[in-house]
Amino acid sequence: MRTILTVAGLGGLLMLVGAAQAVAHHSFSAEFDINRPIQLTGTVSKVEWINPHAWIHVDVKKPDGTIETWLVETGTPNTLLRRGLRRQDLPAGTEVKVTGYQARDGTAKANGTNVTLPDGRALFIGSTGPDAPTK
Repeated sequence: MRTILTVAGLGGLLMLVGAAQAVAHHSFSAEFDINRPIQLTGTVSKVEWINPHAWIHVDVKKPDGTIETWLVETGTPNTLLRRGLRRQDLPAGTEVKVTGYQARDGTAKANGTNVTLPDGRALFIGSTGPDAPTK
């Protein structure tokens, strides 16, 4: 009886963990708006090479001279590496151009589609969404 309860308890716990992960991972349209394309030019302040999505923090100078930090969601670190983007390509202070789609809530958060580096390389950085490659 004790074994059955232990197995049932562990099974329930695994189901809860799986459900939490499913909710945490979202679809493009749940968080980002295809009708709000953005183009940012700014300076990289930080890059988070974490799963399930890497994040590029870009400081963008607004017309009034203040700085607004945008959080740009990308694909997984492995996906970025396979597309030719390496950690050393985005040190803090690097000038970049980023295209993507703004968050539905209007905050300074976007799902990135492309990043253009100072050497002119333009790389697809998205994970999903309307501009994702088919292969």
